[in-house]
Amino acid sequence: MSEKNFSHLDKKTGNPNMVDVGEKQPSQRTASASCRVVLGKEIIRELTTTAELMTKKGPVFQTAIIAGTMGAKQTASLIPLCHPIGLDDCKVTIDVLNETEVQVQCSVRVFGKTGVEMEAMTGVSVAALTIYDMCKGFSHDITIKEIKLEEKKGGKRDFKR
Repeated sequence: MSEKNFSHLDKKTGNPNMVDVGEKQPSQRTASASCRVVLGKEIIRELTTTAELMTKKGPVFQTAIIAGTMGAKQTASLIPLCHPIGLDDCKVTIDVLNETEVQVQCSVRVFGKTGVEMEAMTGVSVAALTIYDMCKGFSHDITIKEIKLEEKKGGKRDFKR
């Protein structure tokens, strides 16, 4: 059997529990995540012919960036066993990749006792869902793909895709 275990399960009962970080020393922790949103040629054309695609709900990318930042800050309210974290920094970016899709990225940073990879992935997810919500008037044939952790630093081990 592997020496690895599920950190959010009590070793004796198997019940879910929050990881106790009380004795950990704070350190610099960062994480970045990404995903792709396949919008299709029509929506990408609209996005690239003007500085910002305006919908009845407002500017798509600007709204998604704000939503992604808000999502990252609310991760502990959405994911039951995550610790509430006061992020030191959160940056969400959206770039047109090609004639059909955009890439959403979220990078977060904190000086704390626990990692921030869930905050980065939540930020990306909420930004992508906001793009979907704001563009669904053009088409419901939108796909959110490959939500993934790109990198994390700090804690027991670093990770880089």
